[in-house]
Amino acid sequence: MLGASSTVVGKPAKHRDKWRIRWLDEHGARQSAVFDDYRRAQTELSRLHFEVEEIKRGVRNAPPPPKTFGDLCDYWVEKRAPRKRSQKDDESIIRKHLRPAFGVMKVRDVGVEEVDSYVNEKIDVDELSEKTVSNHVTLLATMLRLAMTFKVPWLTMVPKFRKPKVAAFSRDFQWLRSDDEVRRFLVAARDEGENVFAFYAVAIYTGMRAGELAALEWPDIDMERRLIAVQRSFDGPTKSDRVRYVPILDPLLPLLREWHLRHPGRLVFTNVAGTMYGPSARIFQEVLHRVLEAGEFPKVRRNSKEDWYFRDAGLGARETAAAGAVSRVNGAA
Repeated sequence: MLGASSTVVGKPAKHRDKWRIRWLDEHGARQSAVFDDYRRAQTELSRLHFEVEEIKRGVRNAPPPPKTFGDLCDYWVEKRAPRKRSQKDDESIIRKHLRPAFGVMKVRDVGVEEVDSYVNEKIDVDELSEKTVSNHVTLLATMLRLAMTFKVPWLTMVPKFRKPKVAAFSRDFQWLRSDDEVRRFLVAARDEGENVFAFYAVAIYTGMRAGELAALEWPDIDMERRLIAVQRSFDGPTKSDRVRYVPILDPLLPLLREWHLRHPGRLVFTNVAGTMYGPSARIFQEVLHRVLEAGEFPKVRRNSKEDWYFRDAGLGARETAAAGAVSRVNGAA
């Protein structure tokens, strides 16, 4: 048991039925500790005096301060997250997951065993995807490495945490692999409304991310040159922070022209209030799952944080075949 003391003595002193030692640490602050027997108290006092002298001479590192992971969360949210494009993601992961799990622990006590238990609970109990939990562990390790770099380090070593294995194509990452799957998906999307049909059709035939679709504006679309300039996401630049150009395939061109006539505002897609879809909009969640269910696709986890694409690796090469999918869907309407 450690605590402040008003005096410093050179040997253990009786303290009720135990023995107390007192010493000055490397900062000159009075410290004390209590032990059950005299011999152990004397041994610890000698060791502490020796360590303090070595720290003062610069041949030993000072022990890390007893900071908690909650303290590290506060520092990260205030000093580091605002400089990152993923600020909101970091803040959400810390608030909902990392702080509740590790916040009261000392930084130095966050070890492999604790992180393994966290990973198992998040996957098996909370049913988060392996990719999502892997992102949590990545952020956790990055934060702990930061704690090693402070002028007075909060930590001397970061354990090597084991992340969940994430396959190149995970269970929660569904691809539309064939012309028939594209048709089934779009038929189910049309039943949800013209706006849903148009939104998902653009997603399928461009491979654009959710935020890129939400922030897409009509001036970004050049129907004469058949190019879409992808240059923004929900609240800023794209994930790569660069503008890229996506070709408008044959099945998509007439659909875009028709949708432009029906929805001529600046944003290509809007919610019922006429504003941009947010990251938690239903079209990215409940509506998507209804369409998948209606199209008889395998179920995916509802709280999977995967970036959803309807990007088909062979879509561009099958442009002629894919054109028939939209044509048949339109014809069935």
